[in-house]
Amino acid sequence: MNVYTAGVHMSGAIVKHVGIKQARQELPDLIDRAEAGEEIVITRQGKAVAKLIPAPKPVKSLPSLTEFRQGIGRVGTPAAQLLREERDGR
Repeated sequence: MNVYTAGVHMSGAIVKHVGIKQARQELPDLIDRAEAGEEIVITRQGKAVAKLIPAPKPVKSLPSLTEFRQGIGRVGTPAAQLLREERDGR
């Protein structure tokens, strides 16, 4: 029995409200829906008590400093030399 009430979040997203008894019965389905991007508020006696939201996406890790430096390449005049020439030219 799918009885949901819907509200609208400030972001414009539709938020589903589900009673706690129904949430217990349909938890796998609710988790799938949250994973798909839906926000689900679980209520007890009409009051919000919990919210299922999608987990944040993993952030791509940055390369190590050594890898970064190797990827830069060393084309042109080094910055230190340019700074010295600029400083000495004044």
